Amino acid sequence: MTLSSINPAKITAVLPGSMAEEIGFEVGDAIVSINGTKPRDLIDYNFLCADEFLDLEVLDSHGKTHLVEIEKDYDDNLGLEFESALFDGLLQCNNRCPFCFIDQQPPGKRDSLYLKDDDYRLSFLYGSYLTLTNLTEKEWQRIEAMRLSPLYVSVHATEPNVRVKLLKNNRAGLIKEHFKWFQERRLQIHAQVVVCPGINDGIHLEKTLEDLAEFSLGETPAILSAAVVPVGLTKFRPTEDELIPVSREKAKEVIKQVQSLQAKFSQKFNTNFVWLADEWFLIAQEDLPPESHYEDYPQIGNGVGSIRQFIKEFQETAKQLLPQKIEKKKTLTWVVGNAVAKAFTPLVKKLNDVDNLTVNLAALNSDYWGQEITVTGLLTGEDIVSKLKNRDLGDGILLPSLMLKDHDTVFLDDMRVEEVSQTLNTPIIIVDSILSLIEHCS
Repeated sequence: MTLSSINPAKITAVLPGSMAEEIGFEVGDAIVSINGTKPRDLIDYNFLCADEFLDLEVLDSHGKTHLVEIEKDYDDNLGLEFESALFDGLLQCNNRCPFCFIDQQPPGKRDSLYLKDDDYRLSFLYGSYLTLTNLTEKEWQRIEAMRLSPLYVSVHATEPNVRVKLLKNNRAGLIKEHFKWFQERRLQIHAQVVVCPGINDGIHLEKTLEDLAEFSLGETPAILSAAVVPVGLTKFRPTEDELIPVSREKAKEVIKQVQSLQAKFSQKFNTNFVWLADEWFLIAQEDLPPESHYEDYPQIGNGVGSIRQFIKEFQETAKQLLPQKIEKKKTLTWVVGNAVAKAFTPLVKKLNDVDNLTVNLAALNSDYWGQEITVTGLLTGEDIVSKLKNRDLGDGILLPSLMLKDHDTVFLDDMRVEEVSQTLNTPIIIVDSILSLIEHCS
């Protein structure tokens, strides 16, 4: 990375009532430097803006440079949002994991779907997972100097030969040395293990989780938690790989194995330490654990407890806001992945207890990806059209926003909501929260 590779930080939003609005910043402006330093990412920006006196070099949308002096309190936020969190580009992945979702997509879709990130900054800022195999010495030094912790790390296996086999990268075998590096510097990790049947399951999974637990000891544990996730496969994956999907029997086996370790860790560490992603229970067709099982939801971003939390929030919101009756009859179709069909059945019943309201759950699998069991976020426009055409969809479709690109109306297959709505001749209501769902049903 050189200074010339750092682009000005382009502003996409100026928050109302903020210091930036008062100063006169506009969408389309870009920050070139702060106190003489070009920020390479949002981490630098936040660090540099913590000063009480700021000298900003700003490039406006017409290409004119402005020098802006700001005096503020130490922790005051300017109120700016940017086009990207990374101003010097994405640190990409050079692993060749056979289960990588990026390589399991059809060609010809939008470019952003094929970007393989292994960027520690996105891990620190947003909780995305990285492998630690692509970091240069300079990046390791920055993690230490700026105390970028916790990071979220895809471990998959701690045995060097097994991890190298999975990541197709010889540096992958150094993972326990990396743990020691974090441990020595009192930095921390949340870990994940994607289980690939026949490769890193069974005794390998037990070894991995036992090794991770060893690094959870001490006043400042290097590893805070571990999530166990089933491999997700699509029909577009390379034909030469040796991966097989997780069956119902395998899911039951892994649940039993991990729950046994949870009991052991709970007794030893006073925490479960390792958690199963919700998908295991959905695939096994078993009930989700109770809310108390998830402690403080340390792996919620990895799908660990997200359905249980959704159900709890739904029940609380429905109790407060869902009416007993609506004035005009309304019929809606709620589209979800068929993985959550069993878990969401009581929620649909609750909605249908409202007089004059009918909500039909359309729990779909994805033929687009070639999956028998599909999570909601992977449903595509093509799936919805093919599964729902010629069906009575009532007054509209309730569509969870997690099927769509952030801040857009495009599905993973590049179809747009407008196109799906037009094809099905039905209004589509995008719901981005439980509150939004309840409001549209009221």
